[in-house]
Amino acid sequence: MGRFQYFVADQLWVWSDEVARMHGYKPGQVEPTTELLLSHKHPDDRAEVAEILRRVTAGGLFSSRHRIIDAAGNTRWVVVVSDHLVDDTGRTVGTQGYYIDVSAGLQADLTKAMAKMVESREIIDQAKGALMVAYGVSAEQAFGILTWRSQASQRKLKDVAADFVNRLMQEGLSADSVATIDRLLLRDGTAED
Repeated sequence: MGRFQYFVADQLWVWSDEVARMHGYKPGQVEPTTELLLSHKHPDDRAEVAEILRRVTAGGLFSSRHRIIDAAGNTRWVVVVSDHLVDDTGRTVGTQGYYIDVSAGLQADLTKAMAKMVESREIIDQAKGALMVAYGVSAEQAFGILTWRSQASQRKLKDVAADFVNRLMQEGLSADSVATIDRLLLRDGTAED
């Protein structure tokens, strides 16, 4: 987390060392300007941040969550919050606030979400495979069966698939089915009648 200040009359930005580092600079390496700030905004966020900066340069307050691209080209997610900057008499002379780098938290959330998605996909694929073998249907048709069951039972698709696979494993296959699987698995690829 780092602090910033903006003095309206002088159009002067002041960054703490932490804010400079978030932007990829050594402390004191650059003099922050409105143009420099905009140049570091992610292209998809630039118009929104430009509007925020217009309000700030007029003495307004803001809070924002957006992406910045540091001097090395790395993208960071930041939350920026502001308050009035007042002089000794209590007169508003600008804006001050904090930059909070939330990239690590967002990356951790993304990693967890991706892991859950992969886990869900794996169990759904297992259920599809079992249905494909049992009914002699395509992957798309097997997915359709799972989707139908999900809707009919008003349960999530991944939960329906997980229950199906777990029950199939608990109940197992008939001895004839296992023997057929063994025979097919152990074939060496030569044609047999």
